[in-house]
Amino acid sequence: MVASSDAFTTSEEWFDSSGTRCAARVYRPSGAPQERPVVVMAHGFGSVRALRLYAYAERFVAAGYVVVVFDYRGFGESDGEPRQVLDIAMQHQDWRAALGHARSLDGVDRSRVVAWGTSFAGGHVITIAGQGEPLAAIIAQVPHVSGPAAVRSTGLRAALRAVVPGVRDVVGARLGRDPVYIASVDVPGRTAMMTSPDAYAGMLRLVHESGLSEDAYPRTVAARIALSIGAYSPRRWAAGIECPALVQIVSQDAITPRRVAERAAATIRRSTVHVYDGGHFDPYVEPLFETVVSDQLAFLLRHLPPTPTRSKETS
Repeated sequence: MVASSDAFTTSEEWFDSSGTRCAARVYRPSGAPQERPVVVMAHGFGSVRALRLYAYAERFVAAGYVVVVFDYRGFGESDGEPRQVLDIAMQHQDWRAALGHARSLDGVDRSRVVAWGTSFAGGHVITIAGQGEPLAAIIAQVPHVSGPAAVRSTGLRAALRAVVPGVRDVVGARLGRDPVYIASVDVPGRTAMMTSPDAYAGMLRLVHESGLSEDAYPRTVAARIALSIGAYSPRRWAAGIECPALVQIVSQDAITPRRVAERAAATIRRSTVHVYDGGHFDPYVEPLFETVVSDQLAFLLRHLPPTPTRSKETS
């Protein structure tokens, strides 16, 4: 399916990740064909691309960038069974497959590929860039940078509530049973992966602002992730990032604490850091969205203008 407007066209495409089809929406600017930078985007913890990522993509393509927005295996429109299994190594594989797909597209400059990730995916782009993935730039919005810090911010009681279904899920998986699911987001006092005071209301606002019904996508993950998230710390790879990096932090982030994120960003040699007043779910919606996406566009235009002169290399 191809949709179009005066400024851009979109197409629903697929790419292969370890034998499973992943869904990707590709945005292409209208006008004369030329090789352009491409921005590859994915969502955060247990989420899907339809939750407000298209709003960012439309701003990027209007500025002249090709954009690829994808769902991980087992989530959203992508194939994969069982569903809603958040496996960190698998998501890294999906990221590398998505970047490879982006480089294969007509009209894309293979040397100017940007990885854009938010929340958990913000941690993923820090990790893969630090591990040597050839990228022209990364944008990490409210990124997960430290597993221990995330667990501490969740609170001991909330973390322990998630451990019990996590153990049941791991045991069941080894016995070939269906996953034991846990809510991705819920109100404080419930059993879920995120139960900060702003989490449930913030997620519902993303759903509504995306024009979706509340039951459009599952808001659950296989509970086994509760046993491994504390060991996932993308900040350990941050010092290895060689490309320009935009790291966007919010001051009242109850999921990725500000100080931890700032310390991680400080180890990235070519980092640009912005701190905004707000909580973890605020960058996706107004009034903060306009400021956040404008800063992203300014970063892209500075480092990867859509139509650079041939005599200049990207800085």
